Amino acid sequence: MSGHSKFANIKHKKEKNDAAKGKIFTIIGREIAVAVKEGGPDPANNFKLAQVIAKAKANNMPNDTIDRGIKKAAGDVGNVNYEYVTYEGYGPNGIAIIVDALTDNKNRTAANVRSAFTKGQGSIGTQGCVSFMFDKKGQIIIDKEECDMEADDLMMTALDAGAEDFAEEEDSFEVITDPENFEEVRKVLEEAGISMLSAEVTMIPQNYVELSDETAIKNLQKTLDLLDDDDDVQAVYHNWDE
Repeated sequence: MSGHSKFANIKHKKEKNDAAKGKIFTIIGREIAVAVKEGGPDPANNFKLAQVIAKAKANNMPNDTIDRGIKKAAGDVGNVNYEYVTYEGYGPNGIAIIVDALTDNKNRTAANVRSAFTKGQGSIGTQGCVSFMFDKKGQIIIDKEECDMEADDLMMTALDAGAEDFAEEEDSFEVITDPENFEEVRKVLEEAGISMLSAEVTMIPQNYVELSDETAIKNLQKTLDLLDDDDDVQAVYHNWDE
């Protein structure tokens, strides 16, 4: 059992305010549209769509909202013009940051992301400059308060389903999977009645970096807040040990 769940940070981000929740739904709506365009409206035959639906459910998006989004995307495929783009760079003290965006205007997004790094005294780097410090993994976060299953039983259920690792933190459980096994593990936990706070394929740092300098912390937080507030930004990954 090992890992570093960052549950408190995830919970803080998701509960920051109603606007943040609205942004999450907008982000997921865009992801649904792109997934449907690329692989069709049936999640049984569209792995990417199945992943987005799992993310939607983990964020408490109502089923009818998900269904409407899929139907709308299926009838509007020709008009979906979003594309994925990833930026890599450094925050204060060399903190590694990866930014995933989904945009209909790459020039606008690039300018906004660069500005966020600059305002926090960081810098954009080249593709691959920090991504080697992260592992792409399926990650499922379960709030202890919402889980009735004993820790050992939950761990065995997850590992038997194909999970790579299981960690118990102070206020959460974390299940780590290979990206290819993520959907199967998620489905097994869902069928077992496990409520998931977060369920998605993500980038997990191989090592975390602590910051003690208050100015560096303030600057890094400025960059992260600006990126969180950008409508084009889908996800931000970093190796800061908060």
